[in-house]
Amino acid sequence: MASNQPAPEAPSPFRTGMAGDEERTWEEWNPTEESIRPVRGRHRVAKQRGLARSSTVLGVGVIAAVGAGGMATAQSKPPVSISLPDSIADSLPDAKSLPGVSAFMSGGSEADTGTTTQAAPLTTAGITSAEAEQGATDAGEALRARILQQAEQQQAGAAAEARAAEEKAAAEQAAAQATKQQSKAEAEAAAKKKAAEKKAAEKAEAERLAKLAASYAVPTSSYTITSTFGQAGSLWSSGYHTGLDFAAPTGTPVKAVHSGTVKSAGYSGSYGYRTILVLDDGTEIWYCHQSSMDVTAGQKVSTGDTIGRVGATGNVTGPHLHLEIHTPDGTGVDPLSWLRGKGLTI
Repeated sequence: MASNQPAPEAPSPFRTGMAGDEERTWEEWNPTEESIRPVRGRHRVAKQRGLARSSTVLGVGVIAAVGAGGMATAQSKPPVSISLPDSIADSLPDAKSLPGVSAFMSGGSEADTGTTTQAAPLTTAGITSAEAEQGATDAGEALRARILQQAEQQQAGAAAEARAAEEKAAAEQAAAQATKQQSKAEAEAAAKKKAAEKKAAEKAEAERLAKLAASYAVPTSSYTITSTFGQAGSLWSSGYHTGLDFAAPTGTPVKAVHSGTVKSAGYSGSYGYRTILVLDDGTEIWYCHQSSMDVTAGQKVSTGDTIGRVGATGNVTGPHLHLEIHTPDGTGVDPLSWLRGKGLTI
């Protein structure tokens, strides 16, 4: 038959003896029960057990503070004293046996954990590894040093560019000066060459004229030029003078300008006594207003031979030799220029 008395209560593992006969019961304390709420919904997160049920959470907190001085580490924090009931402390594992924890504990060593940790402090924020190796610990000073270094580099670069620009300008100026000097030298050389060529041409022309002058002669002597070729006036039927007048005393010898053949010799109206001498190139020389003639048609004469005498026959105002020059096609040309072109001085 079942008894209606309640079953005896199982002894609590946390029951301890107190003063007198009074007994006190310790309840299990979960430090996350109030701070962590289970996620409601389709999935639920199981309550943590094990170390989470202990009276404290073991670990090392690192507070990162970024400022002008860099990063602070947890090494400067004073240790926190933690006390646990003996029954809980006995059931917890040794903290030094936890991987990665013993190195942060004051009593730990690298030999206990079997791992090697970095002995040097963490590099402060804003400082490069190279600066840290050089002993820099202040981020602001490191930034200032970098800015100064960049400014020096920029100044050095600007100075280098300025020097390069100056050198380039100097090179361009030197090149321009060299080009100018070269151009000047070339111009001087060209001028000298031109002068030499001109002098050589003048010499050659003088030699040619001298050679021609030896084969040509002035048509008369003791003369004065009174009328030139092309001179306008009413004295001439064409309205202008067609030859060159040598005023000289009557009877002054008239000479052959160059060797040739007498084409005609006789009286010709306003020209008076006229002799026409044909040169080898076909040029005709007319000797007009003669007082007398010493040659006949078909006769060959040489340079300087007397072919007649100065007179005043035909349409004249006084004794003179009227000389005309005609090209092979019959065109009249200036006798003065033609005679000078043969090296004669008129």
